[in-house]
Amino acid sequence: MTVATVNPATGETLKTFDALGPEEIETRLSRASSAFAEYRTTGFEHRAGLVRRAADLLEADTDEIARTMTTEMGKPVTAARAEAAKCVKALRWYAEHAPRLLADEHPDPADVRDSGGAAAHVRYRPLGPVLAVMPWNFPLWQVIRFAAPALMAGNVALLKHASNVPQTALYLEDLFLRAGFPTGCFQTLLIGSGAVEAVLRDRRVAAATLTGSEPAGRAVASVAGDEIKKTVLELGGSDPFIVLPSADVAAAAATAVTARTQNNGQSCIAAKRFIVHTEVYDDFVARFTRAMEALKVGDPMEEDTDIGPLALRSGLEDLEELVRDATAKGATALCGGRRPPGREHGWFYEPTVLVDVTPDMRIHHEEAFGPVVTLYRVADLDDAITLANDTSFGLSSNAWTANRYEQERLATDLQAGAVFFNGMTASHPALPFGGVKRSGYGRELAGHGIREFCNVTTVWHGEPPA
Repeated sequence: MTVATVNPATGETLKTFDALGPEEIETRLSRASSAFAEYRTTGFEHRAGLVRRAADLLEADTDEIARTMTTEMGKPVTAARAEAAKCVKALRWYAEHAPRLLADEHPDPADVRDSGGAAAHVRYRPLGPVLAVMPWNFPLWQVIRFAAPALMAGNVALLKHASNVPQTALYLEDLFLRAGFPTGCFQTLLIGSGAVEAVLRDRRVAAATLTGSEPAGRAVASVAGDEIKKTVLELGGSDPFIVLPSADVAAAAATAVTARTQNNGQSCIAAKRFIVHTEVYDDFVARFTRAMEALKVGDPMEEDTDIGPLALRSGLEDLEELVRDATAKGATALCGGRRPPGREHGWFYEPTVLVDVTPDMRIHHEEAFGPVVTLYRVADLDDAITLANDTSFGLSSNAWTANRYEQERLATDLQAGAVFFNGMTASHPALPFGGVKRSGYGRELAGHGIREFCNVTTVWHGEPPA
């Protein structure tokens, strides 16, 4: 398995790394087990001090790590800096709020007496070493949003990052060491996907979390199920962006561009299917297409670049094939639909708007991981909901309407882990994040996320505690 930094803007291999062998993996598993035995006994105040120190160091490192992320996976450097800032915020949020989120819970004393007990409470205890299998698209944020709650809960982390972002992965291990975390509390495993099963089956690994593709999630869930270990999965998405007649169409169209093209269109929660009521369809499409055409595709290190390259050559080829399949079956590209001229050596693709999309096209059902839009015209709210739910995914959703009835219908009937009204889907430390259907299960962030990898323990006393 090749572990390497390959610049997607040029296709040039910049640095390669040797994958860990069995003995090195064993050493790291042993370190994690030993570290957990001690770290689990620390208090929230101590852990919060370490997490805050990590936030301070990351804030100071922002420019450096942003350039590393851009070099490894191609996101515009402005977006990379914003990602680092978001991670700083999440670290500080969990350092502040974890004691409250994991505070002991005390049931009604009368209910405890009915059970024959004198007192009882619920305590949240850490599980142990947690394996995190993380993707390349948000190489810092995906890890921090797991690590911050996991470490504050008293767990320790083993990171198997995507093989095309090794320098970001190694930076994360170094960050937590510099912050003062004991050796073994956070370790990066430079391994290929073929080595994940053995790590997950190891008795010292308590649980796993994965953000990635549906096949990867299925593989990890299968192994974890066989071992009866807890998993949280955040998989693909094909989020709808619904625009109804009462919407501010100009604002919806402007937001739609960012909602689709954030991170070069490589985001699970990016809006991908735009479902527009016939009364405002022509206006929305005209505004949206003009804005998509105006985006600058170019060097992601330049401050004014809107769209950088796709992270992987295979991702570019997959996206091209989805568009070819759609246009061959009757879809029309209002803009884009090709690699930009003069960028033959990088993995770039023009922002693309497809109309006349039908269910026989692959792109109607599959996730397009890049700056490609599918647009649909619908006659009413019922049609919009039916089309929005016509997918195997259910991560998030966006809806633009000022009508309270429509908002309530959408919040009730959309099959998704979140519904964002009159704004763009985003993840935030204070809000639970995750999906339904083939977008996975479990939740990250907020109190739900920090409790996913805790042993929810009932403590019952037959006599009053001394």
